[in-house]
Amino acid sequence: MGGVAALMSGPAGVAAAALWLALVLDRAFGEPPARWHPVVWMGHYLGWAGRRIAPPAETPLAADHRRLLAGALAWCAGAGVVGCVALALQWLAGQMPVWAAALLTGAALKPMLAWRMLGREVQSVERALHESLDAGRQQLSYLVSRDVTWLSENQVRESAIESLAENLNDSVVAPIFWFVVAGLPGAALYRFANTADAMWGYRGVRGGRVWEWAGKFAARADDVLSWLPARITALLLALAALRWPRGLVREARRTPSPNSGWPMAAMALLLDVRLGKPDFYVLHRDGRNIKAEDVLRALRLGARAVVWAALFASAALLGPELEWKA
Repeated sequence: MGGVAALMSGPAGVAAAALWLALVLDRAFGEPPARWHPVVWMGHYLGWAGRRIAPPAETPLAADHRRLLAGALAWCAGAGVVGCVALALQWLAGQMPVWAAALLTGAALKPMLAWRMLGREVQSVERALHESLDAGRQQLSYLVSRDVTWLSENQVRESAIESLAENLNDSVVAPIFWFVVAGLPGAALYRFANTADAMWGYRGVRGGRVWEWAGKFAARADDVLSWLPARITALLLALAALRWPRGLVREARRTPSPNSGWPMAAMALLLDVRLGKPDFYVLHRDGRNIKAEDVLRALRLGARAVVWAALFASAALLGPELEWKA
């Protein structure tokens, strides 16, 4: 009993307790108000900086290394502030009693995880589809950046499930992975990188500005940081379904992104449905059309994957301590 108490009173025990606390807070309360949300603050900075580094839409789409450098410097400046704040919070937690350290770290980690919000947004799309196709499209537009104007009912559901799978990585698994690797600064830096990619990582014109070069560094940084977590997410989904999605590697490579195809392809194969983005890619072409109940099945798979992610993360945090004490 004393060994367990000693284990949980160390840094690894505090981190494991903080992770589970963050997930409990997410399930119980969802997202904090926008004015107190660190990811919203990141978005405000990125929006401010983006207006200064990305040229107007009428600018020719030519190589612009000056914009590339400006984007990289703006990204590094924002990441530096985020990392320093997170590091300061982690240091402060280290000066506190164990229970207070776990509370502070868990509360600070929670905004980096957004499973409850993601699940509710996907459920809202399905509820809206029961009202009308236009309502479903409108609700989906809050979840994805693609043009939803001409999507069919089946394509709306495809997009919702794709977003669920992709954001399972971006909003849960990857932040947990980087929390295990580098503590609170790791999780915070990942969410900054992912938010920067979501706001800047576009080819060509978006929102009246040219992002081809200004957002290139942000897009590549997110690709690097998401590479391993995206593949882990696919494995977690397979574990949640208790079977391997045959053809995963082949299907995952059909998307332009080096990472998002992995959780999306895993979801498509495990549900035995066809997913795709019109004019870009189709995953599991031989799968059937999506039905309303498949959205619920996808949510259940995702929820089980989150639990498995937390269990493996706890084992990764506590395992070295157990070996050392043995």
